[in-house]
Amino acid sequence: MVFLSELCAVLGTHLVPVNSRSLPARELTGVHVSELEDPTPYLDGGELLLTTGMPLGGSPAATARYVDRLRARGVHALGIGLGPWLTDVPHYLSEACDEAQIHLLAVPDGVPFQDVSRSFWRLSARSGQAELLGSLGTQTSLAQAATRPGGAAAVIRGLAQALGGWAAFLPAGTEPARYWPESTGALLPLLREETIRLNRAGTHSAATFELHGQPVVEYPIAAGGRIHGFLAVGPGRKLAAPDRQVIMTVCTLLALKARQREAASSAASVLESAVAKLVLHGHTEAARILAEDAGHPELPHSVRVLALSAGDAAVPEQLVAAAPALAPAPGVLPVPEAVLNCMLRHERDGVLYVLLPEGGSGHARGKVPAGAPVPECAGAVSDPVSLAEVPGVLAGLRRALSQAPAGALAGIAAPAHAAAQGWVQSLAAYSRADLVGTVTEYLRHRGHWENASRALGIHRNSLRHRMALASSLLGVNLDDPDVFAPLWLELRQREL
Repeated sequence: MVFLSELCAVLGTHLVPVNSRSLPARELTGVHVSELEDPTPYLDGGELLLTTGMPLGGSPAATARYVDRLRARGVHALGIGLGPWLTDVPHYLSEACDEAQIHLLAVPDGVPFQDVSRSFWRLSARSGQAELLGSLGTQTSLAQAATRPGGAAAVIRGLAQALGGWAAFLPAGTEPARYWPESTGALLPLLREETIRLNRAGTHSAATFELHGQPVVEYPIAAGGRIHGFLAVGPGRKLAAPDRQVIMTVCTLLALKARQREAASSAASVLESAVAKLVLHGHTEAARILAEDAGHPELPHSVRVLALSAGDAAVPEQLVAAAPALAPAPGVLPVPEAVLNCMLRHERDGVLYVLLPEGGSGHARGKVPAGAPVPECAGAVSDPVSLAEVPGVLAGLRRALSQAPAGALAGIAAPAHAAAQGWVQSLAAYSRADLVGTVTEYLRHRGHWENASRALGIHRNSLRHRMALASSLLGVNLDDPDVFAPLWLELRQREL
């Protein structure tokens, strides 16, 4: 941009204000030369108009009409070339320009108008280069700010300061808005309403609207084929080309940040699903090591295992969103809203298992987007168990889930020792002898060898051999009350 005072300073005695008043820093849009009586059709406003004085008509009335036309067009300054037509600036011209608030200047005799035009364009080129360099410097600073923690907030602050106004980023999800300065927070409700309106209208390009009589420009932040949010800008001045370049840079930086968050979220989901899978398969220590290596918080010591199912059409996010609305059976606690944040989940055999931490600890990240479709599903949930006991409750959860109607949440009481279910499975998997029947009769007869062997129809020594084999297979002492009590209850539950 070139200011009138700057141009006069460069030209010195070749462009002189008619009165002695100092010139303000008024921006010029160009320099135009015309001898037409009405040059306004060829003007845009903001120019310095140069003339020899021929259009003035030599009378105060004609001069007043001429100056009035320039005022209506928004001409900033009038330069009178002294010479054959006018040797001095008429007083009535000076008075008319003062009244119209048009700056009047004189170009001395012998100074070509071309000198004034060349000086303006040299200054304009220099100013454009300076603006470009300043814009590049601003863009570099913004890019550096985007790489730091809290980068989005720093970028928004830098943009607002560069434009001399305010800026706000409204994410499409549940993230909080970033804006600067603080007073911009009062505009957020109106900005969100306007954003919703633009979305409904399908406007996914830059749009302009007014808030409190001031122009606002809004830009969509698109990445990966979807809209991640909107950038709203309330510039404190008219936007120039370098300003728009800075805004486009900020849009690009915000889109890159959105893609980075999306990629990080996807990678974290895969890791957390792997951690949950290890827990479900009984590899608790491996799950802890993986969680630690991935940089996640310590795994919870106690969890409630939630099982969800709604057929093949439902996706995990939809099932999780539907879980808090399930109607719990008598004595069963409802699924808390915190399930929306729980990422320790894994799908297995058509059932989604979610490990709900007791006490609010564990992994949490993000939320299910608002407006996502919620299917009608069924659920079953266990009482609190340790991570090591999780595999032992899965069979009971599957049975309860298969019997629960859509929209209901069934419950299973945690066994006194959930590992008993795993013990029964291990005994049943042994094919060389009926260890399940042997242990059942042994426990039924309270450890009496002869009564148990008689019920089984085998020799007492054979019974002792099978019981020793069972104890070795399970790695427990079957005469320990903490072992045989839950094992007997599990056998009874299976009607063995």
